[in-house]
Amino acid sequence: MYVCLCMGVTDGQIRDAINEGCCSYRDVRNALEVASQCGKCATLAKQVVRETLTEVQSSQAALAYPANFVMA
Repeated sequence: MYVCLCMGVTDGQIRDAINEGCCSYRDVRNALEVASQCGKCATLAKQVVRETLTEVQSSQAALAYPANFVMA
């Protein structure tokens, strides 16, 4: 879905930017120029960034403890 119509930025592009190393809304904004024109998309862009960063952090936490140990 398009998040920023002015710059033609989609939610997928925002997710890709985060997966490629952007660590904050500011990083994404600098990389993709999202919300740099009219600014109406800033709230939605921040939401996509927040959700994606949460997903990435959760998946990294899961990788930190890949084995499940069960006491017999």
